[in-house]
Amino acid sequence: MRGDGDGWAESPDGSRQWGKYGAAGLLLRAPLAGGGAAVLLQHRAFWSHQGGTWALPGGARDSHETTVHAAVREAEEEAGIAAGSIRVRGTRVTATAPSGWTYTTVIADAADRLRTVGNRESAALVWVPEDEVESRRLHPGFAAAWPALRAAPARVSLDGVADPEAVAAALPRTLDLAGHGFVWLSEQGNGHSRPARIGAAETAADEPDLAGNVLFLTLDQVLS
Repeated sequence: MRGDGDGWAESPDGSRQWGKYGAAGLLLRAPLAGGGAAVLLQHRAFWSHQGGTWALPGGARDSHETTVHAAVREAEEEAGIAAGSIRVRGTRVTATAPSGWTYTTVIADAADRLRTVGNRESAALVWVPEDEVESRRLHPGFAAAWPALRAAPARVSLDGVADPEAVAAALPRTLDLAGHGFVWLSEQGNGHSRPARIGAAETAADEPDLAGNVLFLTLDQVLS
């Protein structure tokens, strides 16, 4: 069923963007064996705008929806991803227009690479290792946003952690470090993963990187 957000937003400069009330998409990560994450990408149907490119499931936001609700709904419609199978970790406004139109990317995790069921807007749905995303022919808007959305892998040891069972249950996951970007935190990693330590709030303070290549985090950050 069509929502009331379907349609074009027109800017004073003559440009048009899809979604009368803005648009949103879901960047969904799931763990790979041995560390690292995969991102769910949609190969856009060839009849659609920028058809044949790869991007995120997403679309127009309806007037009554939050950006999170819109992105999760679109992922269910276009990829068959059930809302109860994912956990939202953060949001970013990744495109704007003079009309006030915005595109919001909603970042979420799944416990594993979920089975997908596409609709007519999806030529294919593929879980792509995070470091291979840029090898695809990306939708221009997603290509421009991807550097700020990409999560750096980090490996944490649970030795000495105050509540190791709770931390282990929360991993792996995406951490939103606000002005410092995103981190994919797990107990596993390879040579590209930076080490991470979990300590007291006064140790991590407001700066997550206090010791060169070591990422300092608080327990609250990891369990949020």
